[in-house]
Parts: sequence; C-alpha cells; structure tokens
Amino acid sequence: MSKRSRRSPNVSRRMVLQAAAACLAPSLAIGCMGPIFRPQSPDAALSTIEDGAIDGTQLVSAVAHPYGMNFVKVENVALVTGLAGTGEDPAPSPQRAALLAEMNRREIANPNEVISSPNTALVLVRGYLRPGIQAGDRFDVEVKVPTRSDTTSLRGGWLMETRLSEMAVLGGSIKSGHETAVAQGAILVDPSADIEKNPALMVQGRVLTGGIATKSRQLGLILDHSHQSIRLSQMVAKAVSERFHTYIDGRRLGVATPKTDEYIELAIHPRYKDNIGRYMRVVRSIAVRETPQQRIDRMKLLHDQLLDPVTSETAAMRLEAVGGEEAIELLKEGAKAADSEVRFYSAEALAYLDVTEAVEPLAKAAAEEPAFRVNAFSALSAMEDGAASEALARLLSVKSAETRYGAFRALSTMAADDQRIRGESMNGRFKYHRLETGGPPMIHVTNSHRPEIVLFGRDHALKLPLVLDAGPRILVNGMKGDKITVSRFGPNNPTEQRIVDPNVDAVIRAVIDLGGDYPDVVQMLRQAKECGALSSRYAENALPETGRVPDRTDEPAASSDDSKLVASGG
Repeated sequence: MSKRSRRSPNVSRRMVLQAAAACLAPSLAIGCMGPIFRPQSPDAALSTIEDGAIDGTQLVSAVAHPYGMNFVKVENVALVTGLAGTGEDPAPSPQRAALLAEMNRREIANPNEVISSPNTALVLVRGYLRPGIQAGDRFDVEVKVPTRSDTTSLRGGWLMETRLSEMAVLGGSIKSGHETAVAQGAILVDPSADIEKNPALMVQGRVLTGGIATKSRQLGLILDHSHQSIRLSQMVAKAVSERFHTYIDGRRLGVATPKTDEYIELAIHPRYKDNIGRYMRVVRSIAVRETPQQRIDRMKLLHDQLLDPVTSETAAMRLEAVGGEEAIELLKEGAKAADSEVRFYSAEALAYLDVTEAVEPLAKAAAEEPAFRVNAFSALSAMEDGAASEALARLLSVKSAETRYGAFRALSTMAADDQRIRGESMNGRFKYHRLETGGPPMIHVTNSHRPEIVLFGRDHALKLPLVLDAGPRILVNGMKGDKITVSRFGPNNPTEQRIVDPNVDAVIRAVIDLGGDYPDVVQMLRQAKECGALSSRYAENALPETGRVPDRTDEPAASSDDSKLVASGG
C-alpha cells in the first residue's frame, strides 16, 4: 500500500483546504481580513474569526472590522538625470506641465532647457504605502517613462526628488491630494535588459527604498453599524489595551484608544511592526467580554482545537490573543505534537509571546518545509530571545539559497548590529555584507525592498579573461595578465582607472570608488555569472515565497545536510 493511500481522511481533506488557502494567500497577505476557511473538526466545532464567538465568548471580530489594512498608491511625475544621451525632450502634455510647475516651485534655473536635454527624461513614479507605515519609513518606488516617449533607456539614471501623493486626472489636468511621501535615488534597471532584444525593460526600473513616508498611516477598528456606541467602543479598547501595551516616555500606555462611538485607534505593538496582518488578526481574536466560567470552557475547547491539524492555525492565534501562562502552556504542548502543522502553528504563536520553546520547531520548519518558511522567519525575527538569533545564524550556512538569505534578513531585522551579519555602507548608496559562514560560497543581491549585497563566505574569485559592464560608464577589463583594470569613462572628464586583484570584493570596491552605484554593481555581477567568470553561486531576490502548500509526505523537504545542521545546532 502506498504512502498516499495510507493517509487518513483528515489528511486528504487538509490537502484540499491548503490548496484553497494558497489561492487566498495574496489577499490575506495585504491585509484583507477575509474569513478563515476551515471545515468543522469531527471532534470540536470551530467558528471563524468573522463569526466572532467561541463557546459563548464574544470576540472583537464580532463587533468590529479593520481600518487601514489596504495599500495606498502614491504617484507623481518626476525628472531623471544622468542618462548617457538616452533621454528626450518630452512633448507638451499635462505631465510635462506638472513637472515644469514643480521645477519652478523648487526654483530650478532654466527648467525648459534642463527638461529638453537628451541626458534627462520625464518619468512616472509610483509607490505603495503599506498598512501601518510610519513617517520616516522607507519603501520601493517604480519608475517608467510615459507611453509614446522617445526615451530609450533609464540605465544609469538618477531620480530627482519628487513629492508623492494620491493623484487623479480631472478636466484634462492632474489633481493631487496631500503629500504623503517623497522619493529619489538611483534607478535599478533589469541587468539582463538589452536595448535591442527587450527595449521595454530599458525604460522602466525601481528605486529600492527610494520612497520615504512623510506621514504615518492610521490603523484602527471600526465598530459595525449595529454595535456603535460609546460604551462598546470603550469596552473594546479596554480589552485590547489589557492585552497589548507600549511604552512612551517611560509611561505604559495601551495600544487602543476609543476616538468616537464607532472608531478605535490602534498603535502598533513593536513585536508586530513587520507583520501588521497578523497583529490585526490577533487583536480581533481578543475577547470583549467573558465570564470566568466561559474562560475555562473556551480554554478547554481551544486546547482540543489546537491539537487537531484542521483547526490548529486559528486556535493557536486565539491562544496568542489570550496570552499569559495558561495559553503558553497549551501552546508548548502543541509545539511538541506529532503533527507538523500543529507543531508549527503552536510554535509560531509562542514566538510572538517570546517563548524559547518556539525556536527549535520554527528553525526546523524554516529548513525543512518551504510552505512554512516565510512565517517561520517572520516569527523568529519578532523574538528577543537570544536562542532565536543563534538558530538564525546556523541557517546562514545551509545549502538552500532562500533559506540562507531568509535567515540573513530575519537576523538583520532582529539585530542589525549583530557582528555576524553587520555590513558597511558603500558611499551611502547600499549596504554591503561579507559573512564568515560555512556552506558553499554564494553572492546575493536584491531587486526589491532594500539595496544590499551579501557575500556568504569570503572566497569569491573571478575567472580571467573577462570584460564586464558596470553601468554605462564603467568597464571591468581582465583580458591581460592576472589583474583586473576597472575604468570610468566620461564625456567631459579624463578616464580614471583602478587595478585590482581578480576577486569580487576588490572589484566591487573599485566600482564604488569610481562613482558607481548599486545598479552598476548588480549589472556587473549578473554579467560575470552569465559569462562564467563567477565561480560562486549567484542569487537575486531569493526570498521564501508565500502561497505554498505544506508537504504532507513522510519525507522532509530539506536536504539531509540542512536537517542535520538544524538538529545538531551547527
């Protein structure tokens, strides 16, 4: 009899439900708090978060829905400079008029002359403000030329500072709302783009962390129409604040503030600052009112639901909302269960309660089960427990590229100054990290979230001979001898050169020393890999993916080496 045929009916049913959950993952990830689609357990009934009641206890979700969980699009027209003759003089249009008005506001001399230069281009800039973003937080922005533009390439360009806001075209002119962000920075064009083969890719790009929010976005709860009252608004705020609080100027303050009879403002608890979606789900799982006997009955029911793989995810989150020693003891039991899903969801909730017993099952899940990897790293990075940082450091040496980089990003979120991953600023343009790790040498670059290059291991040699481009003005030439000459050419400046050893670190530093930027280095590394000059493994944006379905076979998904490393502690 095969492994598949020996599965219980519950396992087959879970696989169907998990596939459905994978389809819903994108909407849940951006904060659309839809129902938790789980079937009824054969042993215990489970109401959804939207039902808002469990064994007679009324939850926040029964009376209120979230506010501020959408992404807000902000945009504007802007000017790109520093192009190598690939720009244009844009035709008259509302976009050109808006750009000239902005340049005049900034008192830029001869704006028409500047905008008509072949070394500049008019572009459209767009970004998305995530839920809970605070003033000063950074985000990526997208840059592209308008339709029917004669600009042929944005490579090597610099986005001049532009104000971003929600915008609309009314009456043939562009109308904008209040400024909510600003953006500027070096444009990263796809390094593989070629002006002959894929010209469309040459006129669009991203400025990583180029946007800065100038206003914080509010997060809150709106009482449903049938429940609106000052009394209930205060009750909900009191229940939430008893579970979550923050400290401001040394004073302990609850996170929830009743503003009106229908709106409750929520401050973001620091432990959930990078997982706003989970924060809102946990808040909505808090009990508004509950008698002592109802509490006893509910905890018994949640215990049973936690140990059932069909209901464990929601039960774990509701226990997380309860908090306290009683809930922690139940979650610890779940973290030792035989079923991998029960173990994971229990450990995930324990992590947000900063309990050490969460670390081992989460690290094991990150290494062995790709479907749990994203949430495992998010949970570990939210912990203050030193055991979590040690577990993440061990994962830096495994074979899987997304596990290594996922562990790096989680560790840098937890403790950016950790000496094991601390990097250096390359002229303020990007962060550069050289890690003393085991495992195969690997170089990782990003094309989203933040500009950074991470070298796993120190030995990253370049094979000669080679010729590489680092942007439109820097050439990396290793055609003669055993050295590499890095040269910068300019129309009005004499050629500058640096002669370095044939290794990645030396060449990166030479490119930056000659005025290169992050996109230039990424282009050079991509070309080195494509032409066979780079012996190390090369990965771009190797982040764990959402929407995967857990592997229900008897064999772990990770390589045996990764499993041994997690199990042995190094």
